[in-house]
Amino acid sequence: MTTQSETATRSNVLKNLRELHSESVTRTQAFYKEQRIIQQDICKILRDSPKTVPELARATGYPTHEILWHLTAMKKYGIVSENGMCGDYPLYQKVVEK
Repeated sequence: MTTQSETATRSNVLKNLRELHSESVTRTQAFYKEQRIIQQDICKILRDSPKTVPELARATGYPTHEILWHLTAMKKYGIVSENGMCGDYPLYQKVVEK
């Protein structure tokens, strides 16, 4: 169990760190917000039907390398999966949550 003084000390240390690194924290929060928006844009398009990386890039306006990076991460965490091929490109679809 932690005492009140330990909790207060920990709170002060965290407050000081946030103040010291506020610029970095702000930049990181903005970066993650942007990443979430891109992921949501991709997911909106994949709800209708499976798409290839070039199709997603055209639909979202993001570069293909950025789409591929996000799809790789989303595939790793089970948000999207591959669903066959369209020519030389894999088709990606949103995983249906049960």
